[in-house]
Amino acid sequence: MILKKYSLIAFSLTVLLPLSLFFLPLWLIEMEAPQYPEGLGLYININSVTGINEHGLESVNSLNHYIGMKKIKPNEIDEFKYIPSIIIGMTILGLILLFVKKRSLLFSWLILYCVLGSIGLYDFYLWEKDYGSNLDPKAIIKASGITYQPPFIGTKSIMNFNVTSLPAIGGFVLFFALSLGFLIVIYDYKTNKKIN
Repeated sequence: MILKKYSLIAFSLTVLLPLSLFFLPLWLIEMEAPQYPEGLGLYININSVTGINEHGLESVNSLNHYIGMKKIKPNEIDEFKYIPSIIIGMTILGLILLFVKKRSLLFSWLILYCVLGSIGLYDFYLWEKDYGSNLDPKAIIKASGITYQPPFIGTKSIMNFNVTSLPAIGGFVLFFALSLGFLIVIYDYKTNKKIN
């Protein structure tokens, strides 16, 4: 079935909103401790990792050095090389499917986006696990039985830090865009069913 005109216009938001991830952070890892009253943490973007303040990434890397975690080098993280291309590719595909106007194809596009997003989240979890578990045995500070993996989502105490990991504004925008797309497709299907 063909999507109705107003549904297509609304669905264009779903297709275009993920482009905001080129400007908005996708994920936030925040660390709170008494010795860092100004806050410490990282924004995970689709093509980089940055500190929540000017020297945040350098501060995190300095702390990580003491406990044996690898230095975070954004230019060495392979995912940042292809995630932007995936988003651009999905946007182009979505625009093409908007011209085709078939509800089933747009629904399939949404499913594909969700699958790719789920793979990305799993990859992020593995990245966190690797950084928190594969420690340098020559580290200055050693604590047996402790892993420094941040929580995938939520808050966790790691030594004297409270570490919080949550979607940042870009993550919420992406969730909103995909949710909106599903709602539009379902609404269009139900209203067309009533008419027929």
